[in-house]
Amino acid sequence: MDLYGQKSKSIPQKIVIHFIEILLLGLSYWILFQNGGNWVEEHLGISNAGTSMDRRIIIFVFHTVIFLRLAYMMIFLLKRRIPWEESLSVPMAFALYFIGFSLFVLPVSKPVDLADYFAIAMFILGCVLNTGGEILRGQWKKRPENKGKIYTRGFFAYSRHINYFGDLVWASAYAILTGNSWSVTIPIFLFCFFAFYNAPKLDNYLKEKYGVDYERYARKTKMLIPFIY
Repeated sequence: MDLYGQKSKSIPQKIVIHFIEILLLGLSYWILFQNGGNWVEEHLGISNAGTSMDRRIIIFVFHTVIFLRLAYMMIFLLKRRIPWEESLSVPMAFALYFIGFSLFVLPVSKPVDLADYFAIAMFILGCVLNTGGEILRGQWKKRPENKGKIYTRGFFAYSRHINYFGDLVWASAYAILTGNSWSVTIPIFLFCFFAFYNAPKLDNYLKEKYGVDYERYARKTKMLIPFIY
């Protein structure tokens, strides 16, 4: 957890992350719209319906938005050091979204319906909670009078890790939009990772950094899901 307290631009690591992300986006495009779907059907046994492109187009738009959000956050918001191992693990985690959801949507041919429009609204909400919360926190921390203080306002008043909850919301939106029940495995995995590993680990660091202020904040604010958990 020492990396949370280490400041660095980590330019080489960020370049590697973005390069791998672009490769994953290209692979996703190949699977969704080019011969990749046929290759997957032939070699992996996953049916390639290929009759309705609307759902695939929306999925790829989701991919693009996630890529742009990650790029913005890494370039403008992330101040801590990025270890080299993280520069490989982060894009591999995003492969779950770019490649995983692309594979899950391949066999689905049903047209976009009301549930999918709800999923689009969920996706927007999740992105706002994640990136919007980070932007508001970043602006607050820039003020000299807030140096050394813990941010408990905005979206973070409803969850100590509202940014992670936002990730869960937009990942669930992906799963709904694929129209494939197996895709629920990705948000379930994400929830377990956040709830039982990442959020508790970050909590321990924040307790050490902010002491009683963080303990007071933790007593009245849920860890991950607002008002619930």
